[in-house]
Amino acid sequence: MTDSDTFTAAAAAQDPAEGLRTVQALRRLADRLEVIQVDNARARGWSWQDIASPLGVSRQAVHQKHGKRG
Repeated sequence: MTDSDTFTAAAAAQDPAEGLRTVQALRRLADRLEVIQVDNARARGWSWQDIASPLGVSRQAVHQKHGKRG
């Protein structure tokens, strides 16, 4: 079973507590992936606008969220 299968099964669980824990785990995973990819893009010279567009947010929003790290 893959991680994706595990998340899918947990999200479809009848127990709301299990499903909600899965939602939180997915949010944490998405946040970590975003940090990694924003750092990756910045290291390759991408502008804040270049990063914001695929994320579907404004340049200001992505800069405010990630600009303080470096």
